[in-house]
Formats: sequence, structure tokens, C-alpha cells
Amino acid sequence: MKHRVALYPGTFDPPTNGHLDIIGRAVKLYDKLVIGVARNLEKGPLFTLEERVEMAREMGDAVKDDTEIEVLPFDGLLMHFAEEVGAHSIIRGLRAVSDFEYEFQMVGMNQRLNPDIETVFLMADPRHQAIASRLVKEIARLGGDISPFVPPSVAKRVLEKVAR
Repeated sequence: MKHRVALYPGTFDPPTNGHLDIIGRAVKLYDKLVIGVARNLEKGPLFTLEERVEMAREMGDAVKDDTEIEVLPFDGLLMHFAEEVGAHSIIRGLRAVSDFEYEFQMVGMNQRLNPDIETVFLMADPRHQAIASRLVKEIARLGGDISPFVPPSVAKRVLEKVAR
């Protein structure tokens, strides 16, 4: 049987319950899941790359079953990173139609770069469809309760960051 490897890329700033849901479902489909944490300085991340990698590792550990999970930082072209880690699939979560429009364009470009790597879309659980890292940060900065949107360890980190 072929060893199935998938890559789940993202900025994870911060990782949310929606990310955790996608990771939990992806590990059921693949032998190995690489969680790729993008450097993405253009987004002005709240957390350092190292902090985001650590939080992503915690999320992977929370859902780990028989699937091997590796968390790696990356910079540069997603398709190059996917090739580097031996991914057969790229996992993407979809929350809304607007996500689909962006992802549809990305799939087209990625197919041109490497037609052997498939993009697999997992629909967000309805409970998590409204969750976005950007909104979690905004709610925290304005003093709102973020506990329904992120794991407790992430909520603690976010609140510590925004308190500074």
C-alpha cells in the first residue's frame, strides 16, 4: 500500500478550533500529515514563527492517532514545500463561498506547477465556520471572550500577547 502524505499549510496566527477540526479529520485520511506553518510576514503575525510552530505541534498532539504528524515552518512557494516534504495532497479548509473563490484560483495555479499533487478540500464543521484567526485576535484585543474559538492553551497565549 502506498504511504499517503498530506500537507496542511497555514499561518496559524493563532491556530483555532477550526484548524484543529481540519487536522483531526485529515489524520483519518492519511498516513502522515505535515502541518506547514508559513512565515508570512506580510500578514503581520501576532506570534513569532517559533510560537506558531509550537502551538501547531500542540494541536497535532491533541488529535494524533496512528497517523504520523510533523510540524514544519516554511517560506516560499507552497508547491515547492509540498514537493520537499513528499506530499501527495494539500489539505485546505473551506468556511464560506469567499474561501472557495480564492482557493479555486490557487488550485488552478498549483495544478500547473505540479499536476501530481492534489488539493483536497474539507468543509469546516458548521460550529467552526465563522472562526477566523483575524477575528479571534480582534475579539481578544477588544476584551471579548475567545474561549469558544481556540483551545485553552492558545487562548492563554493570545490573551498574554494582547495584554502587552
